[in-house]
Amino acid sequence: MSKRIAPIHWKIFECVILAHGFKCVRHKGSHRSYTKPGVLRPVVIPTYDKLTPFLIKTNLKTAGISRDLYFKYLKDC
Repeated sequence: MSKRIAPIHWKIFECVILAHGFKCVRHKGSHRSYTKPGVLRPVVIPTYDKLTPFLIKTNLKTAGISRDLYFKYLKDC
């Protein structure tokens, strides 16, 4: 049985994205954009206290991060 993706603070999710090789390229208002060579679309993280599982899953898909890799990075953050 796989783990559920639970709401987390944006700084924890940022740690996951940075661990995968993304760089913060823009911070405007309450949103930050991260890019990585080879990834077509930027990952946009709103600076909310709790990111919803839907938002986390969508950004993982955009970033090309598997569920298993997400939990590995999450453990290290």
